[in-house]
Amino acid sequence: MADKSKSTIIIKKIKKSHGDHHGGSWKVAYADFVTAMMAFFLLLWLITMVEPEKRAAVADYFRTFNLFQQSGKSFMEQSSSIHTEIKTTVEPVTGEKAAERLKEQLKTVIEEKLKELKDHIMIETVEGGVRIQIVDLEGDPMFPLSSSVPTDKAKEILRVVAENIKDENARIAVEGHTDAVPFKGGKITNWELSTERASAARRELEANGVDPAKIARVVGYADTMPLIQENPKDPRNRRISIILMFEKGYKPSKTDFIQGKQG
Repeated sequence: MADKSKSTIIIKKIKKSHGDHHGGSWKVAYADFVTAMMAFFLLLWLITMVEPEKRAAVADYFRTFNLFQQSGKSFMEQSSSIHTEIKTTVEPVTGEKAAERLKEQLKTVIEEKLKELKDHIMIETVEGGVRIQIVDLEGDPMFPLSSSVPTDKAKEILRVVAENIKDENARIAVEGHTDAVPFKGGKITNWELSTERASAARRELEANGVDPAKIARVVGYADTMPLIQENPKDPRNRRISIILMFEKGYKPSKTDFIQGKQG
């Protein structure tokens, strides 16, 4: 009689393929990788289409980004302020830079338009501005002897100067100077003569487009501030000084923006 307590154990071997072992998860990972690469190259292409200032703004934003401080804030809400800050701080235009730019500009213009009169003109930067001096030469005055009426040559110089300073964001001082030769004109002295010549120069500037509101002072110094100190009677001491004063709170003019873009 057979023993029914015994049972037969059957072992079935199932051979799995390599693909069955991993399933389809690799396909999902690969798709994610391809999508990320497409997004990356799309980002690179978009960046090349953006203006340099905006790229700098984006870079600055992420360079200083802090998750805890910036949480809940949109980049677009800050982009305009960042963009403005970048534009104004990358290459700021100061009064000193504006003065140096104006000096070089005037030198170029004088060489082009006033070449025959350039020996009458002296230009230099001073603290906070530019000084333009129109001087007499031996036998070639800018004002007739004892007169406050400018010559045609003086008017031409003042016209060109006015054209190049009228748009500057600066206050203007006009000064008159004489030499130390005693003035023989009755009750009029070198004080009155220097002041009247300064005022005549001011009128020429205004007639050629300079806003009267920009004129800060008009003054005559007679012979108290000679240009050629070792020779107070030198004809070059007879001069008109036009001083542009860029204030500490200087605001760039249109010319500064144009120069900045060219540079």
